[in-house]
Amino acid sequence: MHKFSIDEIINKINNEETFHAIAEDYSFTLKIDSYSYYICGAIHDGHQFRKDLWELCLHTEYERWYEEDPCTKQMVQSHPIVIAGCDSRFEYDLNRDPKQAVYVDAWGKQLWRSPLSQKAKDNSLQKHHNFYKVIHALISKIESKFGAAIVYDMHSYNWRRWDRKVPVINLGTSNIDNKRFSPFANSWSTSLSKIKLPNNIETTTAINDTFQGNGYFLKYITNHFDNTLVLATEFSKIYCDELEYKIYPEVVHAIEQELKSRLPAHALSFYKSFIEIK
Repeated sequence: MHKFSIDEIINKINNEETFHAIAEDYSFTLKIDSYSYYICGAIHDGHQFRKDLWELCLHTEYERWYEEDPCTKQMVQSHPIVIAGCDSRFEYDLNRDPKQAVYVDAWGKQLWRSPLSQKAKDNSLQKHHNFYKVIHALISKIESKFGAAIVYDMHSYNWRRWDRKVPVINLGTSNIDNKRFSPFANSWSTSLSKIKLPNNIETTTAINDTFQGNGYFLKYITNHFDNTLVLATEFSKIYCDELEYKIYPEVVHAIEQELKSRLPAHALSFYKSFIEIK
């Protein structure tokens, strides 16, 4: 892996170079092993929280971890294009628009002892801005090369906070072009429902049950690119004990292994259908 500036990363994308990179400010990673019509994103995977914010933050490290999406990058790490956040969503949230990306409060609790300075906010928002510059360049390249793209927007959520039975995997589709793309959301949900998991976990799936796909990452790409489908894919945290701060690596590994075949097969069906329709 190499450390590159944002301009260097974008130049490499424009030149169709393959590379493994971390942004020079260590805010996100991007791996491109080959240029494919599908992309995996894990924007909430990060846990970094810059040191000048430590004394200001009222949330503990555990409270931050509880709301992050640990291991979502690992679930898709074997695929040809993977972009993942390194910073905690508590510094800035890549799944919110810039005006809302720096939290005032989080899940009902005030986040900062005193309001952040504009400089502190700007330091975070610059990283948000840089990430989307790269996303724009990346999707532009994939659409221009293949005519279409599909993005698997990987997340996780805390099932224990719900007072009812919730799906192991939820797809949020309320902001995609359902007239064109709902068959692919349905087929993705069907494929995911067949995942085999250890520890007697029964895989259940649903669409727009716990979450509806209202994130900025999906909306940004959908609003800027006509032929790119983003599938917000949320695993409930069956792969960890969210109350005990414990990861179950055997479950994470099982998800990764299942996605090695299911994800490219689904992406190929999307791409073939798009080419036939076109």
